[in-house]
Amino acid sequence: MNDKTRYEIMRNRELLKGYQAADAGAEATDQQQGFPSVPCLQKRKGTETVSLPVEFERLSFQGTIMDLLRERESRRKYGEASLSLLELSFLLMSTQGIRHYAGRRNPVTFRYVPSAGSRHGFETYLFVSHVEGLRQAVYHYLPESHELELWDDRPDFQDELSDALCGQRFAASAPVLFAWACVPYRMEWRYGLKAAKYLLMDAGHVCENLYLACEAIGCGTCAIGAYDQERMDELLGFAPGPSADQDYICTVYAAPVGKRGAEG
Repeated sequence: MNDKTRYEIMRNRELLKGYQAADAGAEATDQQQGFPSVPCLQKRKGTETVSLPVEFERLSFQGTIMDLLRERESRRKYGEASLSLLELSFLLMSTQGIRHYAGRRNPVTFRYVPSAGSRHGFETYLFVSHVEGLRQAVYHYLPESHELELWDDRPDFQDELSDALCGQRFAASAPVLFAWACVPYRMEWRYGLKAAKYLLMDAGHVCENLYLACEAIGCGTCAIGAYDQERMDELLGFAPGPSADQDYICTVYAAPVGKRGAEG
């Protein structure tokens, strides 16, 4: 291991640490300095929207919570059946749905997943191939109204998506691929240099809820951290490269979803 690699490893390991005595001399966070936070929700693009059904009692749920925990695993093979819009709605509600709001000057959302300081730095984008009631396209989830907005009206994304996912064709051709992007400043406003650690922890919360929710309705998923950053960001229309801008956003995590097949 050369010195440069060793240094990068050591720097990355610092992200794993909690508060230390040395942090006492760090610059005050923007919250501590009295700056208003960025909105807790992403602005709409103003394109067409699709309302999502919420009659979840119509779904056939499988097993107890212990059954779901025992059976949960990464699944890479899916059946040919499309997801219903109600099933997709349930998965979105389970991973980023809003339970209620709090606060006036700096409002926050309380959701079905935990987040450090209720900052919820993630936005959910969907590459939809086979979902009943939706045409093939890229969508953005609007948790405040539980709707989807059309993000990119293109049905031919699978080849580019496969390349962006480092050749993982099974994920690019799944009925739907969840792609989570983070707005780092939502977390940085409160936690400063500790924000990166909390964002990555929160990513795990979101994806684990997807695993359990999928298992409950006869679907499967597989967490994906191997992707080409520039290509994924470009597919979603995000500005390339590093940035210190408050509105900077980048892809962090992905997961395909499909009905469990005979082997899944």
